[in-house]
Amino acid sequence: VQLQASGGGLVQAGGSLRLSCAASGGTFSSYYMGWFRQAPGKEREFVAAISRYGDITTYVDSVKGRFAISRDNRKNTVYLLMNSLKPEDTAVYYCAAALDHASVVSGTVAYWGQGTQVTVSS
Repeated sequence: VQLQASGGGLVQAGGSLRLSCAASGGTFSSYYMGWFRQAPGKEREFVAAISRYGDITTYVDSVKGRFAISRDNRKNTVYLLMNSLKPEDTAVYYCAAALDHASVVSGTVAYWGQGTQVTVSS
C-alpha cells in the first residue's frame, strides 16, 4: 500500500487546514488509518485514528474537540480536519495504515506515508 499525504501549509493560529492521505495498491477498507506528527526535536506522536468503516475514532487529548479524522472508502482517502490550530501543532504530519486499532494507536503500523508540513504562526 502506498500512502500520499497532502494539504499541509502555513496558517495563522486559530486557522484551519485539512490534510488528505490517498491510498493505492491495496484494499483501503481493510486498514485502520491514523495520523501522526513529529515536531522538531521531538518524537513522532499519535494524533488520531479511525476504524475501517469510520465508526470508531480516537484522538490524543491535545487535539480533542479541534481535530476530526474521517475517511472515504470510495475514494481510498483519509482526512484530518484541523481547526483552532495552535503554534504547538506545528509539525510534519504523517498518515499510516495498520491492521487493527491497537497497532495504529501504538504506531506499529504496516505502512507510512510521506510527511506533510504544517506550520502554525502565532
